[in-house]
Amino acid sequence: MALEWVILSYVTAAEATMVLLLTLPPGLNPLRKGVISVIRNLLRPFLSVLPFCLFLVLDIYWKYETRPRCNSPDSCSPTELVRHQKSLLKSQRNALLIAAAVMLYWLLFAVTRLAVEEEQLNERVQRLKNSD
Repeated sequence: MALEWVILSYVTAAEATMVLLLTLPPGLNPLRKGVISVIRNLLRPFLSVLPFCLFLVLDIYWKYETRPRCNSPDSCSPTELVRHQKSLLKSQRNALLIAAAVMLYWLLFAVTRLAVEEEQLNERVQRLKNSD
């Protein structure tokens, strides 16, 4: 299962990088237009992150439900208890990664939509200036 988390980490890093590229200063218009068009084309493939995250949340839930129960101090050995605590910490870390991936996708979608609208409004202003 470690491969899924590595893939999700890379996708989350790519989303964060794309959000940073979208927020470049307005002085770099030719580069920004290219970045916007590339990111618009990547939004649909990156949508597959959402069902993937749902699958990983279900995996965390399943691990939580099937964890060993230590009702009394004598029922679990110290190694089982440590293994359970490590698993719990990894699950919490992975839940944060899932939340970050979903939040960054939403942010990427929203910022891309705003950048496209800004670009369209700038084109309208240029057309109005040229028609006068």
